Amino acid sequence: MTSPLISPAETTAYGALPVPAPHSDAELAALLRLLTVPGARVATVAVGHSRDTASRSAAAAFAEAWRTLGRLPVLAVVDWPESAASWLRAARRLTAGEPDAWVVAAAPLGWAQMSRRLRHSTEWDPARTYGFATLGDSRVPALAGPSTLQGMRGAAADGSTWTIDRGWVTHQLPARPPTAGPRGTL
Repeated sequence: MTSPLISPAETTAYGALPVPAPHSDAELAALLRLLTVPGARVATVAVGHSRDTASRSAAAAFAEAWRTLGRLPVLAVVDWPESAASWLRAARRLTAGEPDAWVVAAAPLGWAQMSRRLRHSTEWDPARTYGFATLGDSRVPALAGPSTLQGMRGAAADGSTWTIDRGWVTHQLPARPPTAGPRGTL
């Protein structure tokens, strides 16, 4: 069995990664919409986050908003460091209880490491995983490796959403109601 750890050479190849920023209200609202859209079938969630202040705050805000919506309690809130020997303990805690979905607020490198451990050692499904804005960067799936994050979705600070597909992050603009235009003919 090979190690899922990202090598130092791989981590430097992608340059400086974004630092988690405080989440926005629009970002949190978009994330909640992704999880509660009709047909989503999400009742239970587990929340994971890195140990930086912005990620901790985003995870706590999500858990509180989830409760405010009257949803079932969050099964677990799990944190992890940016660097570790394996992330196995955190991966097992995050997947215990078999949640319907996972919500992640994290720094890109730590999440890439954690997602590799999740894929390597658990029954975690990236298509049932939702992330905050910092993870909507195409360097994250590149670091994590081919198909590790396939299908993961998330929200950007402006309330738009993103999806990881074949190693790329694609952003979708927020839905806007149609505006009434001038009446008449051309």
